[in-house]
Amino acid sequence: MPERLLLAIAFIVLCAIGAGYFLSADNKGQFSWQTESRADIGKVKVSESSSNPQKAPTEVSPSPDTPPPEPPDDALGFMLASAADAYAQDIRYPRYSLPLTRERATGYQGNRFEPIELPLAGDGTFTVTLEKFRFVEDEDILVVATVTGSAVVSDTMTASLEPAGERTTIDSTAIERSDQGFFEGWMTASGEPGEYRLIVEARIDGKSIRNVSTLTIEPDLGEFSGVGDATIKGNDLVIPVEFDARESGYYALSAQLMDNGQPIALLNAEKRLQSSSNTIKLRAHGTVLAGRNIQGQLQVRNLQIRRLPAQPGDRTDYGFGPEEGYSFTPPDLDSLTDTPARDPESEQRAALLQKLADKF
Repeated sequence: MPERLLLAIAFIVLCAIGAGYFLSADNKGQFSWQTESRADIGKVKVSESSSNPQKAPTEVSPSPDTPPPEPPDDALGFMLASAADAYAQDIRYPRYSLPLTRERATGYQGNRFEPIELPLAGDGTFTVTLEKFRFVEDEDILVVATVTGSAVVSDTMTASLEPAGERTTIDSTAIERSDQGFFEGWMTASGEPGEYRLIVEARIDGKSIRNVSTLTIEPDLGEFSGVGDATIKGNDLVIPVEFDARESGYYALSAQLMDNGQPIALLNAEKRLQSSSNTIKLRAHGTVLAGRNIQGQLQVRNLQIRRLPAQPGDRTDYGFGPEEGYSFTPPDLDSLTDTPARDPESEQRAALLQKLADKF
C-alpha cells in the first residue's frame, strides 16, 4: 500500500481518537472502548462491593471545585501508542473468527425485537412487544401489549400492518385483553419482503393513542439441516454447516461458537450457493480456542444467513437457524496454537502506527 495512503489512514484514526480524548467528560488518560478488560474488572469490583457492603472500600469524592486533571504533555504520543496497541490486538484475529464476550454475543443476535414503550400520565406506560424483529413471508405474528399505571383502558385494541412509507394496510386485527391483564392478538406477515410499520392503537383515558414500531418481512431463503463432522485444518477448527437454499446466489453465514453456553467466538463465512443442498464451512481460529479446557460438546448458535444483493439497489435478505442451534463433538484441539493471524496489509498499517508513536 502506498505510504501516503497509510499516512492518511493513520491521520483519520488519530483524529477520531483525539476527539474522544479531549471531549471525554471523564478523561483519565485511558479509553473505556479500548480497554475492555479493565472495564470488565471495574464492573466485577463494583458488583463485589454491592453484594458485600462490609468489604466495600471507602472512596473520597473529589471536591466540585477541583479542576479536572490536565492531559499529559505527550498526549499525542499517548494517543498514538494506544491506537497502535489496540490495532495490533485486533489484527491478531482473522475476520472469520473474532473473540466474543457475553455482552457482544447479545448484541450480535440479529433477530431481537426491542419493546417499544410509550410514557403515559402518572408514570404509566404503553408497551408493545414482539417475539422477534424479522418474520418470514406468511408467518404468524404474535402481538402483545401492556398498559401500566392508573390509566383507564378499553378492553380491545387494534393492530395494523403497513408497508414503510405507505398508508396501505395489509393486515389488521383486534387485540383482546387476556385473563392475565395484558393484550394479545395474531397477525400474518402476508406482504412482500421489506420493512413494515406495526401500529397498535388503544383508547386510554378516553384518548386514542398509537404505538408504532418496525418489523421486516423476509423471503424464505431455505432450511438449515445440521452440522457435519468438525475437523482440524492448519490452525483452524472447521465446522461444516448444511443449508438447503431455495435460490442460488451469494450468501453470508454467521454463528456464535459456544462452550456450555459461554460465548467463544463469532464465526463468519461467505460462499456462492446453488439451489440445493450446500455446505458452508465455518472456521474457528486457534487464537480463540488454544488453551481452553473444553470438555464434551461445543455448540453453534444464533445462526444467521444473509443473501447478499445481486446488484446495487437490491436488498439484503435474512434467514435464521433453529433457536437451540446445533451441538457437535470437536476433534482433539491440542494442535491449535495462539498464533496471530497473518495479514501483510494489516501488519503494515500496525507497523506505521507504531513507528509514528515511537517518535513521541
